[in-house]
Amino acid sequence: MNYKTIAQNGENEQEIKKSRFICQMKRITTEEEGKAFINEIKKKHHKATHSCSAMIIGENSLIKRSSDDGEPSGTAGIPMLTVLEKNQLTNVVAVVTRYFGGIKLGVGGLIRAYAGSVSEAIDQLGKVEVKRLEGIKIELSYSQYQMLSQFLEVENLQENNTEFLANVTTFIYLEKENVDATLSRLIEFYNGKIVASKQGNQIVEISF
Repeated sequence: MNYKTIAQNGENEQEIKKSRFICQMKRITTEEEGKAFINEIKKKHHKATHSCSAMIIGENSLIKRSSDDGEPSGTAGIPMLTVLEKNQLTNVVAVVTRYFGGIKLGVGGLIRAYAGSVSEAIDQLGKVEVKRLEGIKIELSYSQYQMLSQFLEVENLQENNTEFLANVTTFIYLEKENVDATLSRLIEFYNGKIVASKQGNQIVEISF
């Protein structure tokens, strides 16, 4: 498993020449989920002028759908889809609802508005890479923990699920073939005075 998607569901609104553009995005795993979300948004914003959409599904982005929902052909759905593609995102649906403000934007203006709405929403919601990786559990004293960032920076890794109790417990995730060598370097970094153990593989999300 290895794909990129949005970090969280959510929405972003902007006003362009008196029209409101509300981009709502959701993580999905099937086309049916995407269609259900689009219908949900259309019901919620039934007084809106348009609710255009784009979705990409599958680890290899095999399913791609888009809709202009009444806007001139090619001015909404495809530009929205293109933004998802450029960000290499999948398993996601985007719906941009427009409340017309009385000023026509023209073909170029519509393309920029719909694409820009999705792009801005992605920036706000964040992106993650979903991967199946091997875990290493690390147990540290607080003084040892203060040094951990140095090791992680050199190894280009990040800590996850850190807990601060009597001691600090945290996890790092990496490719299976790198586990043994990284674990050896970690133990060497702390001169053997550390508790670290393999945790097997699991699905994790890494921000990028």
